[in-house]
Amino acid sequence: MSPRMPNPSLVVPDVLPPMRALVKAVNSVGVPLQTLVLIHLRVSQINGRTVQLPTKQREFEEAGEEDHRLPLVEVWREQTCFTDAERSVLALAEAATRIDGRPDPVSDEVWGEAARHWNQVQLAAVVMHIGLVNLWNRVNVATRQEPVDWRINPKTWTPMTSRLTPAP
Repeated sequence: MSPRMPNPSLVVPDVLPPMRALVKAVNSVGVPLQTLVLIHLRVSQINGRTVQLPTKQREFEEAGEEDHRLPLVEVWREQTCFTDAERSVLALAEAATRIDGRPDPVSDEVWGEAARHWNQVQLAAVVMHIGLVNLWNRVNVATRQEPVDWRINPKTWTPMTSRLTPAP
């Protein structure tokens, strides 16, 4: 399927700069970029937003991608390679994304575990990041944007919004 239109953030005047500013603010409070990548990936998976991941050693090397755990994010609960802090925000990302039909989607247990690993500013940034990823997923799904190619290095990760270029 081809896109229905250019990305709406490029169509509506003056939308992209504040979106970029939000992403920059979220990225500036000490949550490791690698953790934000894991959250972005998991939220996108839940939302059915196709993400093309490296799967072979050579693909990782060519992409400059050092985090070989990316293909395991969908089954993070069964893996031992994620830190407790990462696990806490992956659980929070899942709970905050799957809110339909649940009276209290983010339980005190999920929230408390995340709060145990992150200070208030970092946790607020994680919550904002989850919301922003959900927003981008919905915009991209509704307008049939191309699938995301995740071949980026988390050490030099550039937020998706800064990789957008205006449509001709």
